[in-house]
Amino acid sequence: MRGELCASRTIGSASCYGYLDAVPSEHEYIIMTGNTLGSCLCGTVKFQISGELESFLLCHCKRCRKDTGSAHAANLFSSTAKLTWFSGHESVQTYQVPDTRHKKSFCSKCGSALPVVQSDGDSIVVPAGSIDSAIDIRPSQHICFESRADWDMRLEDVPKIDDIPI
Repeated sequence: MRGELCASRTIGSASCYGYLDAVPSEHEYIIMTGNTLGSCLCGTVKFQISGELESFLLCHCKRCRKDTGSAHAANLFSSTAKLTWFSGHESVQTYQVPDTRHKKSFCSKCGSALPVVQSDGDSIVVPAGSIDSAIDIRPSQHICFESRADWDMRLEDVPKIDDIPI
């Protein structure tokens, strides 16, 4: 069950991009200390990040705004954690802007942003919105802030409501 250690299942030696022998059901994850769970919007893709998420950055560059459709990308980074796909790995697509390091993975069914292993293989980038677990790290920096959208200023002054307006 979600939120509990499931001792009845074994992970074995699942490696980065490997599949588990016992794949969790739709409502069940394997949860262990130091693991962060995530999924896409449609639930096809489920993954686990094992290890520490070292930084949390909000990037305002034009590429990040384009690939999120928002004011900024909110990404967590790790040079030590491992990514394991529980389900839907075949639905993960990756796009890299030619001649750049800018890379994005997403679910081919619903378009949700998903973790990506950098081309050097030494780090992973995890879109914060794809994470289902509680995390104990907060954004530490706005980067490429000078590149932000013209409308991305003084947003703290915009009225806040708790529901969808009619």
